[in-house]
Amino acid sequence: MRAHHAHTARALDVQVEPGAEFWGWAGRTLGAPARTATGAPVWLRLVSAPEDKAAGKLWDGALDAQHAFGDLDGHRPALLAVHDAVDDGTAYRAELSVRVDEPVLSGDPILQHDLQLPDSWWKELAGTMEKVSAVDTDRVAVRQQYMERAIPEFVGIPAPAVSSWTTAHADLHWANLTSPLRLLDWEGWGQAPEGFDSATLYAYSLLKPDTAARVRAVFPLLGSPAGLAAEATVCAQLLQTVSRGDNLTLEGPLRDWSEELRRRQSA
Repeated sequence: MRAHHAHTARALDVQVEPGAEFWGWAGRTLGAPARTATGAPVWLRLVSAPEDKAAGKLWDGALDAQHAFGDLDGHRPALLAVHDAVDDGTAYRAELSVRVDEPVLSGDPILQHDLQLPDSWWKELAGTMEKVSAVDTDRVAVRQQYMERAIPEFVGIPAPAVSSWTTAHADLHWANLTSPLRLLDWEGWGQAPEGFDSATLYAYSLLKPDTAARVRAVFPLLGSPAGLAAEATVCAQLLQTVSRGDNLTLEGPLRDWSEELRRRQSA
């Protein structure tokens, strides 16, 4: 990965800054800050996959997002260039993006500390997510078949009817957000039940009740009949991860949330 990252930097005529590298899950991605020949700060991210798996939603997510959203009024780091290569059965895709220098709001997707964010930040977030939801796409982030299987198993209710399918970032958590507002990591975006992004952010806020309450206030679809399908889907997804040994600190709050969802379904 390091050798291919260095090769790609030369191919794209950027200089990687020494001493800083960031590895993704299971070593699948490698990112590092860099500068262009003119000195502009950029981010060079390399993703790898077996050659026969180098396609589909996750592989093309950033490129598709650039075509669909651009820089989203400055709230999404624009993709500047893509470089593809194959070596000995492994495919590599390098993505060169505008660098976001602001730190993410949390080092973990699950919020572990209280945040003091201005009203303007929340207003920008709500407006940005509204723009995302209105984009037309045939990409799919959440499948009806998954909802019909997972919600009964993990939440204990039949999958609620989806009143509206809209476009979602589909990974809206605190490690993908900065202040001033930037939304990072656009691999998995696509169609999902309306309110999916706000339900996701709410779920990752459950350890901090004040922030969770603020999410619900900013996104009033949460708690409404129209939001039930998205909330149940997110709750099921995260309880499924708990069953696999991940996100264990959220187990108690997720159980409480699933109980609330069962009450709402039967009301």
